[in-house]
Amino acid sequence: MSARIKEARQAAGLTQKGMSELLFIPLRTIENWESGKRNPPLWAENLIVEKLQRLNQGE
Repeated sequence: MSARIKEARQAAGLTQKGMSELLFIPLRTIENWESGKRNPPLWAENLIVEKLQRLNQGE
């Protein structure tokens, strides 16, 4: 499970749908990552978490 993505998404105040629309990632993909059915590549996870943290900081 990609707990890092879920934690960063929640800290940024986004729903799965909101994150999907913001980052152009299919909703089903986010659901699969957060439920542990699939795992994102490490590089993608790092970029997504970084982007969500920046959002949370108001950048």
